[in-house]
Amino acid sequence: MRLLVFGYGFSAAAVARRLGPQGWEIAATLRRPEDAGRLEAEGVVPVPLAEPARLVAALKDADAVLVTAPPDAQGCPGLRTLVPAMARAQAFPDWLGYLSTTGVYGDRQGGWVFEQGRLAAQSMEGARRVAAERDWLDVGKGMGLTVTVFRLPGIYGPGRSAFDRLREGRARRISTPGQVFSRIHVDDLAGGLAASIARPRAGGIYNLCDDEPAPNSEVVAYAAHLLGQAPPPEVSLEDARLPPAAQRFYAESKRVSNARAKAELGWRPAYPTYREGLAAVLAAGG
Repeated sequence: MRLLVFGYGFSAAAVARRLGPQGWEIAATLRRPEDAGRLEAEGVVPVPLAEPARLVAALKDADAVLVTAPPDAQGCPGLRTLVPAMARAQAFPDWLGYLSTTGVYGDRQGGWVFEQGRLAAQSMEGARRVAAERDWLDVGKGMGLTVTVFRLPGIYGPGRSAFDRLREGRARRISTPGQVFSRIHVDDLAGGLAASIARPRAGGIYNLCDDEPAPNSEVVAYAAHLLGQAPPPEVSLEDARLPPAAQRFYAESKRVSNARAKAELGWRPAYPTYREGLAAVLAAGG
């Protein structure tokens, strides 16, 4: 079995670590030739985008395709690159997954959101994700592909968690009464994608997140506790003087339901709350 990744990074590496031991061959596109050695060191076959014939060949061999790259002003770069190449290759992978964001829901004032709910993105980035989801689902219908969309909250794991910010002195406990958000450990994200590959569903849309939405200040305080540190003091959103992107993040509050993924994919997060997830990150040396 072969997986081709467009946009190999933190999340895709976790997927490769999960599928590789199951006998999957992982290939990934790359723009910069100097990245080839890093991919090969991880057991990933590099597919240079500067060599269209190699991309076509990789797509002919691919059983599954994962697109993680974010959209830009012109839409999804993965769609612009892969769809013509798939047409040229006459490639019809069994599964194509697109990683989106729970930002497509906008602010729900702490309420629960479900996949069938309305989309109300409040930022340009969120609006671009809405458009990319629509475009990929349309491509799936038009080409007869099993396209599945995954809406993701904040992703954390070894090397990318509150521990890193605490150790570097960058962690902040932003006090925003009533504001909560969901998150997911990167290994649970990989588990959700693997479950979907095993149960492909054309046009499927899934929220992948943990079971307990929580405020930022609570998560940072718990991470500090695990490190044996005093938590940083809480500061109000107004006093934090955050950059515009972070301000937009704290302007949204919602609880994301993962019920559909559990029911249809048989998936369960190994780290159902940030407590188990952070403990695992620390145990892994993260």
